[in-house]
Amino acid sequence: MSPAVEPDDLARPEFLPDPALSRAEMESLQREIASTATFADDHGLTPAAVAIDDPADLTEGLPDARQETLPGTGRSADDPDAPVVVGIDQAFLTPDDGEDRAVSAAVAIRDGAVIEYASAVTPLSIPYVPGLLAFREGEPMLAALDALSAEPDLLVCDGSGRIHFREAGVATHVGVLLDVPSVGVAKSLLCGAPDESPDERPAGWRTPIRADESVTTAVASGDSDAPVIGHAFQSRQYPNSRRVNPLYVSPGHRVSPATAVELVEALCAGYKLPEPTRIADAYADVAKRDAS
Repeated sequence: MSPAVEPDDLARPEFLPDPALSRAEMESLQREIASTATFADDHGLTPAAVAIDDPADLTEGLPDARQETLPGTGRSADDPDAPVVVGIDQAFLTPDDGEDRAVSAAVAIRDGAVIEYASAVTPLSIPYVPGLLAFREGEPMLAALDALSAEPDLLVCDGSGRIHFREAGVATHVGVLLDVPSVGVAKSLLCGAPDESPDERPAGWRTPIRADESVTTAVASGDSDAPVIGHAFQSRQYPNSRRVNPLYVSPGHRVSPATAVELVEALCAGYKLPEPTRIADAYADVAKRDAS
Protein backbone atom coordinates (compact mmCIF):
# COMPACT_ATOMS: atom_id res chain seq x y z
CA MET A 1 0.00 0.00 0.00
CA SER A 2 1.39 3.40 -0.97
CA PRO A 3 1.93 5.94 1.81
CA ALA A 4 -0.19 9.04 2.00
CA VAL A 5 1.01 12.10 0.14
CA GLU A 6 3.10 14.33 2.36
CA PRO A 7 1.71 17.90 2.59
CA ASP A 8 5.26 19.27 2.42
CA ASP A 9 5.48 17.93 -1.15
CA LEU A 10 2.55 20.09 -2.29
CA ALA A 11 2.45 23.72 -3.38
CA ARG A 12 -0.97 24.24 -1.79
CA PRO A 13 -1.38 21.54 0.90
CA GLU A 14 -4.48 23.23 2.28
CA PHE A 15 -6.33 21.95 -0.80
CA LEU A 16 -5.45 18.28 -0.24
CA PRO A 17 -8.64 16.22 -0.77
CA ASP A 18 -10.13 15.25 2.58
CA PRO A 19 -12.88 12.60 2.42
CA ALA A 20 -13.91 13.50 5.97
CA LEU A 21 -15.38 16.79 4.77
CA SER A 22 -19.10 17.11 4.27
CA ARG A 23 -20.41 17.55 0.75
CA ALA A 24 -21.02 21.24 1.40
CA GLU A 25 -17.45 21.63 2.69
CA MET A 26 -16.05 19.84 -0.35
CA GLU A 27 -17.98 22.11 -2.70
CA SER A 28 -16.82 25.18 -0.78
CA LEU A 29 -13.22 24.00 -1.07
CA GLN A 30 -13.68 23.55 -4.82
CA ARG A 31 -14.87 27.13 -5.18
CA GLU A 32 -11.74 28.28 -3.38
CA ILE A 33 -9.57 26.11 -5.65
CA ALA A 34 -11.26 27.57 -8.74
CA SER A 35 -10.59 31.09 -7.52
CA THR A 36 -6.93 30.15 -6.95
CA ALA A 37 -6.46 28.39 -10.29
CA THR A 38 -5.02 30.24 -13.28
CA PHE A 39 -7.03 29.64 -16.46
CA ALA A 40 -4.54 31.58 -18.57
CA ASP A 41 -1.21 30.58 -20.07
CA ASP A 42 1.57 30.59 -17.49
CA HIS A 43 4.12 28.21 -18.99
CA GLY A 44 6.69 27.98 -21.76
CA LEU A 45 5.01 25.17 -23.68
CA THR A 46 4.11 25.12 -27.35
CA PRO A 47 2.19 22.46 -29.27
CA ALA A 48 5.29 21.81 -31.39
CA ALA A 49 7.41 21.20 -28.29
CA VAL A 50 5.11 18.48 -26.93
CA ALA A 51 3.90 17.02 -30.23
CA ILE A 52 3.90 13.24 -30.65
CA ASP A 53 3.93 12.09 -34.24
CA ASP A 54 4.08 8.31 -33.89
CA PRO A 55 1.66 6.42 -31.64
CA ALA A 56 2.88 3.68 -29.35
CA ASP A 57 2.11 0.15 -30.52
CA LEU A 58 0.30 -1.35 -27.54
CA THR A 59 -0.66 -4.62 -29.23
CA GLU A 60 2.31 -6.44 -27.69
CA GLY A 61 2.49 -4.58 -24.40
CA LEU A 62 3.74 -1.29 -23.09
CA PRO A 63 6.68 0.47 -24.76
CA ASP A 64 9.92 0.26 -22.82
CA ALA A 65 10.92 3.34 -20.87
CA ARG A 66 13.74 4.91 -22.85
CA GLN A 67 17.12 5.01 -21.14
CA GLU A 68 18.56 8.38 -20.29
CA THR A 69 21.64 7.71 -22.46
CA LEU A 70 22.32 5.40 -25.36
CA PRO A 71 24.48 2.48 -24.20
CA GLY A 72 28.18 2.98 -24.90
CA THR A 73 27.77 6.52 -26.25
CA GLY A 74 27.00 8.79 -23.31
CA ARG A 75 24.63 10.55 -25.71
CA SER A 76 21.06 11.33 -24.67
CA ALA A 77 18.46 9.08 -26.25
CA ASP A 78 16.10 12.04 -26.56
CA ASP A 79 16.17 15.80 -26.26
CA PRO A 80 16.93 16.46 -22.57
CA ASP A 81 15.54 19.97 -22.93
CA ALA A 82 12.18 18.82 -24.28
CA PRO A 83 9.24 19.25 -21.89
CA VAL A 84 8.09 16.27 -19.85
CA VAL A 85 4.41 15.48 -20.33
CA VAL A 86 2.86 13.18 -17.74
CA GLY A 87 -0.38 11.33 -18.39
CA ILE A 88 -2.32 9.81 -15.53
CA ASP A 89 -5.19 7.34 -15.45
CA GLN A 90 -6.67 4.85 -13.02
CA ALA A 91 -8.09 1.39 -12.70
CA PHE A 92 -9.97 0.00 -9.70
CA LEU A 93 -9.86 -3.04 -7.46
CA THR A 94 -12.74 -4.46 -5.43
CA PRO A 95 -11.19 -7.23 -3.33
CA ASP A 96 -12.99 -9.84 -1.27
CA ASP A 97 -12.49 -7.81 1.90
CA GLY A 98 -14.74 -5.09 0.48
CA GLU A 99 -12.12 -2.32 0.44
CA ASP A 100 -12.22 -0.51 -2.88
CA ARG A 101 -8.79 0.60 -4.08
CA ALA A 102 -7.52 2.78 -6.89
CA VAL A 103 -4.60 1.74 -9.05
CA SER A 104 -3.15 5.03 -10.27
CA ALA A 105 -0.77 4.98 -13.23
CA ALA A 106 1.51 7.83 -14.31
CA VAL A 107 3.50 7.82 -17.55
CA ALA A 108 6.20 10.42 -18.25
CA ILE A 109 6.90 11.19 -21.92
CA ARG A 110 9.68 13.36 -23.32
CA ASP A 111 10.44 14.01 -26.96
CA GLY A 112 7.74 11.52 -27.97
CA ALA A 113 9.08 8.59 -25.94
CA VAL A 114 8.20 7.12 -22.55
CA ILE A 115 10.96 7.84 -20.05
CA GLU A 116 9.34 6.56 -16.84
CA TYR A 117 6.39 4.67 -15.39
CA ALA A 118 5.12 4.93 -11.80
CA SER A 119 2.04 3.55 -10.06
CA ALA A 120 0.40 3.51 -6.67
CA VAL A 121 -2.36 1.48 -5.03
CA THR A 122 -4.40 3.39 -2.49
CA PRO A 123 -7.77 2.99 -0.74
CA LEU A 124 -10.84 4.85 -1.93
CA SER A 125 -12.57 6.65 0.90
CA ILE A 126 -15.83 7.86 -0.63
CA PRO A 127 -18.17 6.59 -3.37
CA TYR A 128 -18.25 8.18 -6.79
CA VAL A 129 -20.21 11.44 -6.71
CA PRO A 130 -20.41 13.52 -9.92
CA GLY A 131 -18.41 16.71 -9.41
CA LEU A 132 -16.45 15.38 -6.42
CA LEU A 133 -14.08 13.05 -8.26
CA ALA A 134 -10.95 14.61 -6.75
CA PHE A 135 -12.06 13.71 -3.23
CA ARG A 136 -12.30 10.06 -4.25
CA GLU A 137 -9.38 9.79 -6.66
CA GLY A 138 -7.23 12.88 -6.16
CA GLU A 139 -4.91 11.55 -3.47
CA PRO A 140 -4.39 8.23 -5.31
CA MET A 141 -3.38 10.25 -8.38
CA LEU A 142 -1.02 12.32 -6.27
CA ALA A 143 0.56 9.14 -4.87
CA ALA A 144 1.45 7.93 -8.37
CA LEU A 145 2.81 11.33 -9.33
CA ASP A 146 4.86 11.40 -6.13
CA ALA A 147 6.43 8.08 -7.15
CA LEU A 148 7.75 9.61 -10.38
CA SER A 149 11.29 10.93 -10.39
CA ALA A 150 10.57 13.00 -13.52
CA GLU A 151 9.16 16.45 -12.90
CA PRO A 152 6.15 17.17 -15.15
CA ASP A 153 6.06 20.29 -17.28
CA LEU A 154 2.50 19.41 -18.27
CA LEU A 155 0.02 17.08 -16.59
CA VAL A 156 -2.69 15.45 -18.72
CA CYS A 157 -5.50 13.99 -16.62
CA ASP A 158 -8.25 11.58 -17.57
CA GLY A 159 -11.05 13.82 -16.31
CA SER A 160 -12.29 17.38 -16.34
CA GLY A 161 -10.59 20.61 -15.42
CA ARG A 162 -12.55 23.83 -15.74
CA ILE A 163 -15.50 22.01 -17.35
CA HIS A 164 -16.98 21.40 -13.93
CA PHE A 165 -19.91 22.61 -11.85
CA ARG A 166 -17.57 24.74 -9.74
CA GLU A 167 -14.74 25.05 -12.31
CA ALA A 168 -12.57 22.72 -10.23
CA GLY A 169 -12.44 19.25 -11.74
CA VAL A 170 -9.73 16.77 -10.84
CA ALA A 171 -7.28 18.28 -13.36
CA THR A 172 -7.70 21.67 -11.71
CA HIS A 173 -7.56 20.27 -8.19
CA VAL A 174 -4.35 18.31 -8.78
CA GLY A 175 -2.81 21.06 -10.93
CA VAL A 176 -3.30 23.65 -8.19
CA LEU A 177 -2.05 21.30 -5.47
CA LEU A 178 1.20 20.79 -7.39
CA ASP A 179 1.25 24.19 -9.12
CA VAL A 180 1.87 22.41 -12.42
CA PRO A 181 0.31 23.30 -15.80
CA SER A 182 -2.47 20.80 -16.33
CA VAL A 183 -5.29 19.92 -18.70
CA GLY A 184 -8.30 17.68 -18.35
CA VAL A 185 -9.40 15.33 -21.13
CA ALA A 186 -12.85 13.82 -20.57
CA LYS A 187 -14.84 11.44 -22.74
CA SER A 188 -18.21 12.92 -21.79
CA LEU A 189 -19.48 16.42 -21.07
CA LEU A 190 -20.04 17.06 -17.36
CA CYS A 191 -21.58 20.50 -17.75
CA GLY A 192 -21.52 23.57 -19.95
CA ALA A 193 -22.97 24.21 -23.39
CA PRO A 194 -21.20 23.78 -26.75
CA ASP A 195 -21.48 26.59 -29.27
CA GLU A 196 -22.27 23.98 -31.94
CA SER A 197 -23.58 20.42 -31.84
CA PRO A 198 -20.65 18.01 -31.48
CA ASP A 199 -22.40 15.17 -33.31
CA GLU A 200 -20.74 13.52 -36.33
CA ARG A 201 -17.92 16.00 -36.77
CA PRO A 202 -14.75 15.40 -38.81
CA ALA A 203 -11.31 14.97 -37.26
CA GLY A 204 -9.77 18.26 -36.21
CA TRP A 205 -13.12 19.97 -35.57
CA ARG A 206 -13.65 21.83 -32.31
CA THR A 207 -16.14 24.17 -30.71
CA PRO A 208 -16.05 26.17 -27.47
CA ILE A 209 -17.85 24.94 -24.37
CA ARG A 210 -19.33 27.86 -22.45
CA ALA A 211 -20.48 28.02 -18.87
CA ASP A 212 -24.22 27.49 -18.44
CA GLU A 213 -26.54 27.62 -15.44
CA SER A 214 -25.06 24.37 -14.08
CA VAL A 215 -21.69 26.09 -13.62
CA THR A 216 -22.51 27.84 -10.39
CA THR A 217 -19.31 29.88 -10.25
CA ALA A 218 -19.78 31.50 -13.67
CA VAL A 219 -22.38 33.41 -15.67
CA ALA A 220 -25.34 31.59 -17.18
CA SER A 221 -25.66 30.27 -20.71
CA GLY A 222 -27.39 32.54 -23.18
CA ASP A 223 -25.18 35.46 -22.27
CA SER A 224 -22.83 36.20 -25.16
CA ASP A 225 -20.13 36.88 -22.59
CA ALA A 226 -20.42 33.47 -20.93
CA PRO A 227 -16.83 32.33 -20.43
CA VAL A 228 -15.32 29.57 -22.51
CA ILE A 229 -14.45 26.81 -20.04
CA GLY A 230 -13.14 24.29 -22.57
CA HIS A 231 -13.67 22.80 -26.00
CA ALA A 232 -15.29 19.81 -27.63
CA PHE A 233 -12.55 18.42 -29.84
CA GLN A 234 -12.91 15.72 -32.48
CA SER A 235 -9.51 14.09 -32.30
CA ARG A 236 -10.31 11.22 -34.62
CA GLN A 237 -13.11 10.15 -36.91
CA TYR A 238 -14.04 7.42 -39.34
CA PRO A 239 -14.41 8.87 -42.85
CA ASN A 240 -17.48 6.87 -43.86
CA SER A 241 -19.29 6.54 -40.53
CA ARG A 242 -18.80 9.37 -38.10
CA ARG A 243 -19.36 7.34 -34.95
CA VAL A 244 -16.47 8.54 -32.77
CA ASN A 245 -17.57 11.00 -30.09
CA PRO A 246 -15.43 14.06 -29.37
CA LEU A 247 -13.20 14.65 -26.38
CA TYR A 248 -14.00 17.43 -23.92
CA VAL A 249 -10.79 19.32 -23.21
CA SER A 250 -10.49 21.93 -20.49
CA PRO A 251 -7.72 23.80 -18.72
CA GLY A 252 -6.76 22.54 -15.31
CA HIS A 253 -4.27 25.14 -14.11
CA ARG A 254 -1.89 27.63 -15.75
CA VAL A 255 -3.24 26.87 -19.24
CA SER A 256 -5.85 28.77 -21.26
CA PRO A 257 -8.82 27.01 -22.88
CA ALA A 258 -7.47 27.73 -26.37
CA THR A 259 -3.98 26.44 -25.60
CA ALA A 260 -5.32 23.38 -23.77
CA VAL A 261 -7.03 22.06 -26.88
CA GLU A 262 -4.01 22.88 -29.06
CA LEU A 263 -1.71 20.94 -26.73
CA VAL A 264 -4.07 17.95 -26.67
CA GLU A 265 -4.32 17.99 -30.46
CA ALA A 266 -0.51 17.89 -30.67
CA LEU A 267 -0.43 14.94 -28.25
CA CYS A 268 -2.90 12.86 -30.25
CA ALA A 269 -1.12 10.63 -32.74
CA GLY A 270 -3.93 9.08 -34.74
CA TYR A 271 -5.94 7.69 -31.85
CA LYS A 272 -8.87 9.28 -30.05
CA LEU A 273 -7.00 9.78 -26.77
CA PRO A 274 -3.79 11.77 -26.43
CA GLU A 275 -0.79 9.48 -26.12
CA PRO A 276 -0.01 10.27 -22.45
CA THR A 277 -3.42 9.12 -21.22
CA ARG A 278 -3.75 6.35 -23.82
CA ILE A 279 -0.53 4.78 -22.56
CA ALA A 280 -1.44 5.51 -18.93
CA ASP A 281 -4.76 3.69 -19.44
CA ALA A 282 -2.91 0.61 -20.71
CA TYR A 283 -0.37 0.87 -17.88
CA ALA A 284 -3.17 1.10 -15.29
CA ASP A 285 -4.53 -2.23 -16.54
CA VAL A 286 -1.08 -3.81 -16.20
CA ALA A 287 -0.63 -2.37 -12.71
CA LYS A 288 -4.09 -3.61 -11.76
CA ARG A 289 -3.22 -7.16 -12.79
CA ASP A 290 0.00 -6.95 -10.82
CA ALA A 291 -1.87 -5.71 -7.74
CA SER A 292 -4.64 -8.32 -7.89
